[in-house]
Amino acid sequence: MRLLPKWRLFAEAETAPPEKPLPGDILLADFFDKHFYPHAEATRRRPRIVKYVFDRHMRDGLGQLKLSDLSSFVLDEWIRAQINQRYKPGTINKHIFLVNRMLNVAQNWSLIDKNTFQNCLIKRLPLGDYKQHFLTATELRTLMTACARDPHPYLDLFARLLILTGARSSEARLSLWSHYDIGARIWTVPVSKNGRSRRIVLSSAALALLDEIRAKTESLILPTGLQDYLFINPRLKRPYDSFHAAWDRARCSVGMPQVRIHDLRHTYASLLINNGASIYEVQTLLGHHNVSMTQRYAHLAPSTLQTRVEMVAGLLD
Repeated sequence: MRLLPKWRLFAEAETAPPEKPLPGDILLADFFDKHFYPHAEATRRRPRIVKYVFDRHMRDGLGQLKLSDLSSFVLDEWIRAQINQRYKPGTINKHIFLVNRMLNVAQNWSLIDKNTFQNCLIKRLPLGDYKQHFLTATELRTLMTACARDPHPYLDLFARLLILTGARSSEARLSLWSHYDIGARIWTVPVSKNGRSRRIVLSSAALALLDEIRAKTESLILPTGLQDYLFINPRLKRPYDSFHAAWDRARCSVGMPQVRIHDLRHTYASLLINNGASIYEVQTLLGHHNVSMTQRYAHLAPSTLQTRVEMVAGLLD
């Protein structure tokens, strides 16, 4: 039997194809880069946020462990470390959701036998009671007056657009003039929070407000073409990153620091319900895919409920 020289043995060993690793031997970071993130790009509306969260909070720590090493004990310790670092409960819950989702996908693809996160002692941190603030007519007028007094060139117009349409802040902030069909009285949001496009019905007051916004923009010598944003920062010549600083000035100036800009959307839904709109009409106007999402906006004032029960009593009489 002919023996091969040592150099030949070493050469053949180096050129031989590497042994395929067992599924559980894949590092979490490698699984994210090669498998999960491409999946997120195809299925999620904003996959870059997923990558940002993983890179910032998981890659250098949890990401360097193998999928088979992610025991319930390890995951519970990871969550407790974030609590000790005083991360907000909402932030930790987002991290928990992402890891749980990754392990579910790995299990579905037979890379692990079981999602060990299911045996964790900490699956979600309590956030406390969800608080909604529904503005009364007096509060709303007070806030709108404060917005009009603020030096921000667009705060008043921006806030009024939100309360007249029930739009989310980001939808209004990033809207283009081409999104508005004045003749049909429709504002089309290309991509809403749930990843779908949605149509917002514009009232006569909303249409008149659009004329005000255009006039304001032109007075600032800013463009109002179809592909231009409604709210352009005069200094940076691009859309505003947020209106929160100006909103905070306005709400604090009238002693209402607890009112968030998103409460204008809550108030829009409340006003609709209290003036006879059905929950399904509100669902459509808010752009919710499922009516269960609308339930938390469907605040009914006691006076409205009293009217409804009297209606039944009247039928019996």
